[in-house]
Amino acid sequence: MVSLSFKEITERLKIIEFPKIDVVIGIGTGGVPAATMVAYHLDAELLVMTLNYRDDENNPRYNEPKVLEKANWDLEGKRILLVDDVSVSGKTMEAALEQLKGLNVKTCAMKGRANYVLFPEIKDCVKWPWKP
Repeated sequence: MVSLSFKEITERLKIIEFPKIDVVIGIGTGGVPAATMVAYHLDAELLVMTLNYRDDENNPRYNEPKVLEKANWDLEGKRILLVDDVSVSGKTMEAALEQLKGLNVKTCAMKGRANYVLFPEIKDCVKWPWKP
């Protein structure tokens, strides 16, 4: 397991060349701390989309990610960055993107697959600084 600190994440945020973003949407629950850091870094509005797929031990809870709370936002014309902590299979990110269909959305993950990945070199499990 790889441990990452808030400082390491902040330093990585400084070297990623993000486009201009109006709204950061964190995929809750795991992506909320990451999205908070990204939104602060980009000086963007923060929203949370509540989806769930895996439990605390990283085992799937459902056959596919479930939207636990429907988003009812007016995001037309906004530049959106969808953020999750990890996107390995991409299923949760895809479910979230389906909710944002037709909008200008880029994706970001701390680890895994997305338009912007902060730690593409990490293949192991990560001990995030916000997890006990």
